[in-house]
Amino acid sequence: MAKILVVDDEVDLETLIKQKFRQKIREKEYEFVFAVNGVDALEKLKEHSDADVILSDINMPVMDGLTLLTKLKEANSFAKAVVVSAYGDMDNIRTAMNRGAFDFITKPVNFEDLELTLKKTIDYATQVRKTIQAVKENNILKMYVDETVLNFMDSREFESSLMANETVEGTVAFIDICGFTKISEHESPDTVVKLLNKYFDLMVPEIISQGGYVDKFMGDAIMAVFRGDFHLDRAVEASLALRKKIDELPEQDGIAYLPKLAIGINSGEMISGNIGSASLKRLDYTVIGDMVNTAQRLQSAAEPGQIIISEAAFEKVKESFSCSKMGEVKLKNKANPLTIYNVVN
Repeated sequence: MAKILVVDDEVDLETLIKQKFRQKIREKEYEFVFAVNGVDALEKLKEHSDADVILSDINMPVMDGLTLLTKLKEANSFAKAVVVSAYGDMDNIRTAMNRGAFDFITKPVNFEDLELTLKKTIDYATQVRKTIQAVKENNILKMYVDETVLNFMDSREFESSLMANETVEGTVAFIDICGFTKISEHESPDTVVKLLNKYFDLMVPEIISQGGYVDKFMGDAIMAVFRGDFHLDRAVEASLALRKKIDELPEQDGIAYLPKLAIGINSGEMISGNIGSASLKRLDYTVIGDMVNTAQRLQSAAEPGQIIISEAAFEKVKESFSCSKMGEVKLKNKANPLTIYNVVN
């Protein structure tokens, strides 16, 4: 049902409109709300934020129709305004259009013309709402689905490719916010979630700026993936920037906690594909394999403030980054100890 706000100080107009559109009102195609001037209209819009069309006179007391037009965008960005006035000179028409009017009808009102104009305006307003809703839904979808999947969704290959996988070369970084889980013992859930999201909001742009993407959020940790030219170097650059940004954070008021990052980075071949249950329609576009597991183990070996890489990774980046040898560590599910290095700068 379309909602139409009529703004006019002529009391007879309300009766006339109810008579002329009685069938559409009865069939619940249209709902009319009435206001006697611009100020009254803005108050009505607070109660009826879902209004699709505003029919407004120009010459009214307290606030005229042209002034109302300048305030409508702030009051209701979706509703489209149609000016209905006896002042049909070009100056008024141009002023109304320049202030955002969708159409202009002169008095005395031709109700056949008004009905056609209403239909056209309602159709347009409805399309705008649907477009904005689609954009919102698409943005929400992007929060949960990797871009690679989204690019396939409109193609004929979508269904067949959904379960496809491939071996790719890349770098994975596991980035953990050390000691964060202890906060939940002392702070409210709302405080914990807001603070964690604040940290993630600071970290994600640094990953993206180096051409990486967030594969997933894992509690208070991020799994980031880098592919393409110099993927290992870019992962290290991003990690250094992340550490610097987090280290520079001031202490939160009332919260005795300063975050530190522990990061593990590994590079090599991994399997990329949609992992999950097709029958449940729950798939996660991700990377898996020994290389990924090792990156997570390296993060577990990292102390707060450290960026840990393997000896193989060190050999590739030693001319670009300063690293200190940490010695050998025994990692879970690894037969032999690994020599690890901490990236200093």
